[in-house]
Amino acid sequence: MHIPLGFTAVSSVVGLVGILVWRVREGRTAVTERKLLIPPAGMATGFSMFVMPMFRIPWSWALGAFLVGAILLAFPLLKTSRLERVGDLIMMKRSGAFFTVVIFLAAIRYLARGYFDSLLTIEQTGGLFFILAFGMILRWRITMYMQYRALTAPRSPAIWTAGEPVAEQE
Repeated sequence: MHIPLGFTAVSSVVGLVGILVWRVREGRTAVTERKLLIPPAGMATGFSMFVMPMFRIPWSWALGAFLVGAILLAFPLLKTSRLERVGDLIMMKRSGAFFTVVIFLAAIRYLARGYFDSLLTIEQTGGLFFILAFGMILRWRITMYMQYRALTAPRSPAIWTAGEPVAEQE
């Protein structure tokens, strides 16, 4: 089955715009544990595609795709986003480069997909890129979750002297 290049380009741009709009809206609300953990948990249901033989790829390819996503592609997301306490809320703070990184990652995915489509079936390419995206999202969200936990952890009481905290003495 051959999908016209124009259709894939338009659908990729529509998907990218949808992701950018979602990220802008998401950035205006407080971060919670649920908001950090539910996306990768929900995305994990996509692994059910591999029940169908047409989606299956070798384990080594799956591991490679996961590692590329988790190590290489998650890195720019981690460097351009962080959590910050604002009063009683935890908010996501993104650098100005965050959306540039998202657009760049989408471009890499689109260009690489053209190459992989010439070697694999459309279903296998989709499965491979799903695993890559899952690795990227999983590492990013787990790192954000660890930052969230650090920001919401109870703090030990401290006595402030000369602008520096000093552990409370008993």
